[in-house]
Amino acid sequence: MLSLTEKEVESISNQLIKGMICFYQIDKKKIYHMPDDEDYFNYDLTPEEEDILDEIDENPDNFAEFTKMEPGQEHQMMQDFVDRKVKERALAEDLVNALSKPKAVTGFKFLIEESKYKNDWIEYRKGKYQDWVKEQVDSFNYSEE
Repeated sequence: MLSLTEKEVESISNQLIKGMICFYQIDKKKIYHMPDDEDYFNYDLTPEEEDILDEIDENPDNFAEFTKMEPGQEHQMMQDFVDRKVKERALAEDLVNALSKPKAVTGFKFLIEESKYKNDWIEYRKGKYQDWVKEQVDSFNYSEE
């Protein structure tokens, strides 16, 4: 059964927010992270990262993989933030408008970074990602049964 400390959950969620993919080595209780190849397709793995991937291939049951949210989940998280936290109607409308366009994440990020809600967004997103990591732990444990 996989169980993570709050510090491990926070560490993994912070890496996922940065666009990384994480692997948790169960027997050594160690976290590895590397760029998610979907985001960094020109990225060359370091020899250490190649070794970790080889070890995962050899013993997949000893590793739990943590991935970032899917685009639809990210989009819903941004929409929920606007609905729950943004009180100014004009900003809320601008954010919702940004979410309805191509490059929604970029538009949302640009608007939120220039607003008084920047820190609220950072904390909200961090909390949602920590919940996401815990959901992945639950899924891992369920699939192991």
